[in-house]
Amino acid sequence: MTDQPVFVLGNDLQALELAGFETEAEFQELLARHPRVLDFGSLSDGQPLRLVLVAREMGVPTSAENGPTYWLDHLFVDADGVPTLVEVKRANDTRIRREVVGQMLDYAANGARYWPGALLQRSFEEACVADGRSLEEAYGELLGDRSPEDFWSTVEERLAVGQMRLLFVADRIPLELRAIVEFLNRQMRQTDVYAVELTQYRGDGDLRVLVPRIHGEVATAAKSPSGRRSTQRTTRADMEAAMRARLAPASMTAATALLDHAAARGRLEGGTARYPSMSVYYPVAGRQVPIWTLSLYTNPAKEELAFSFGSINHHLSREGAAAFANSLPAVPGLEQKLEVQREKGYNGWPSVSLTALAAEPAAVEGILSAIQQLVDGQEAFV
Repeated sequence: MTDQPVFVLGNDLQALELAGFETEAEFQELLARHPRVLDFGSLSDGQPLRLVLVAREMGVPTSAENGPTYWLDHLFVDADGVPTLVEVKRANDTRIRREVVGQMLDYAANGARYWPGALLQRSFEEACVADGRSLEEAYGELLGDRSPEDFWSTVEERLAVGQMRLLFVADRIPLELRAIVEFLNRQMRQTDVYAVELTQYRGDGDLRVLVPRIHGEVATAAKSPSGRRSTQRTTRADMEAAMRARLAPASMTAATALLDHAAARGRLEGGTARYPSMSVYYPVAGRQVPIWTLSLYTNPAKEELAFSFGSINHHLSREGAAAFANSLPAVPGLEQKLEVQREKGYNGWPSVSLTALAAEPAAVEGILSAIQQLVDGQEAFV
C-alpha cells in the first residue's frame, strides 16, 4: 500500500491525506463505537455479520481462584453467539509483529476456560449502561426468539469448543504478522484468525475515511468443512457410557446420584466440548440458573464437579452465592477453593474431583441438600 491520498468528489474534489491514529486509546475507542468497520463475512443463516460490543478491557483470568491477570482490548459477539476477540496495536508498536500473537492465544485459551456465560452477560449489560445503549436495542440485534440466558449459554459453549474469531487490528499489518495469521488459520479448525488493516485518511474539518483490508480470508476459505467439528451435545447415555468406562464404583455412585437429582429437579444440558460433560440448570426464584457442571476430561484424564458461582452470583446476588457456599459440605480440595471464592467475590468455578467426593461418605448428600435449599428458595438465598 502506498501513501497516496484518496479523493472525495462532491461539488469539488477534496484530497484526504493518510493519517495515523495519534494514540492506541483513540484507536480502541473508534472500534468500540463503530464495530461496523470489523463486520465482514456472514452469519450461519446468510445474513450480514454484525458485531456487538460485550466489553472493552475484558478481564482474562488464568485460574478459577483468581481475578483477571490480563486484559483483552475488546470482546464482541454476533447473533450466532460466536465471540470475537480483538487486540489493537499501532504500526509503530514493535509488539505487532510477533508478541501480540502470543498475547492473543493466551487470552483465547484462558477466556475459553474461565468466562462463564453469566459473567459475559453481566459484562455486556454493564457496558450497555455505561455507554448509554438501550439493553432492549442491543439485545434486539442478538436474541431472535431466545432468552438472554439461552443466548449467553450458547456463547459459553462456543468458547468451550474454541468456536471464536481472533482479530489483530492495526493501521499497518506487517508481513510477519500476516504470515502468522494465515498459518494459524490453516491449522486451527474451530477458530478463525484474521488481521485487519484499518487505514485512516483525514480531510478538512472532521472528515475522515476509514479503509479496512482483511488478511486471512483466503486461508479461512481453504479450511476443509469436514475439519470443523459439528456442535453435538453429550447425551445422558453418552455420559453414562463414559462413566462406566472410566469411573471406579464409588465415583460412579456419586456421579449417578448427582445426575439423577438433576434429572428429577432441574434440567440436564449436554456440553459440546470434545470430552463428555453435562451442566445442570435448576429453577430458582423463577429463573433457570446453571448450578454445576460435571466434566470427564480426557487430556489429561480427570473427572470434576464444578460449581458455577459466577452464574449464581449474577442471578441470585453475592449474598445468595455466599449462603450457598456456606451450605456446601467440607470436602478436601473444595473447601480451600470456596475460601478463595469468598475473598474474590464469588465469580469463579471452584471444582472438586469425583474421587474426593466418593471418599467422603456424606459429601454427595450434603451437596444435594445445599442445592435443594437453593431450589426451595429459603430466605438465605433470596
